[in-house]
Amino acid sequence: MGIGALCAAGAAMTWAAEGELRPGDVEAGRVLASKTCIACHGEDGNSAIPGYPHIAGQSARYLFRQMQLMRDGERDPKLMVGQVDNMTDQELLDMAAFYASQPGRVGQASREGIGLGEAIYRGGILAKHVAACTACHAPDGSGNALAGFPSLSGQTAAYVVEQLKAYREGQRRTDAGDYEGMMRQTAANMTDSEIAAVANYVLGLH
Repeated sequence: MGIGALCAAGAAMTWAAEGELRPGDVEAGRVLASKTCIACHGEDGNSAIPGYPHIAGQSARYLFRQMQLMRDGERDPKLMVGQVDNMTDQELLDMAAFYASQPGRVGQASREGIGLGEAIYRGGILAKHVAACTACHAPDGSGNALAGFPSLSGQTAAYVVEQLKAYREGQRRTDAGDYEGMMRQTAANMTDSEIAAVANYVLGLH
């Protein structure tokens, strides 16, 4: 298990322990994931299917929250319909802990547009009020586990494109509440080519 995965799992376990749930159980999560998630996300959370997200090494706090939103109908990715509908918070936390403990993979970014992607990721687009991605997702794409900001390192480009466009069009609103719509504000003025450049850049970021 890598240092990043340990930190992600540890942060979620500390956070869960402060509430009514016990810390996530990695082995219990492994069993649950093998029944529910393996077909799309692979045995270890590194998907081999284009467009499906890698969730290995992801922040457990982030994964737990996103699965809650999907279960409760507040986030509606079509391919997740029915997958977590009948799961308890504890089961979701266990699966989140399992995937956080798995090592993620880094892809190979294309040279085309890599400069633009890096410039936006690291510096944003000042004239268009597009914030730099590093502020929340870290310079190496590892995210911020304590804050619940996801890791982007090695994430599939197709998935990143899909999510940024969904935020831009207001179709995804999981940045509401404490996050004050930050992802919708960031993506609102990005063009398709700028989104594609950022998605390509994070594929090889580590």
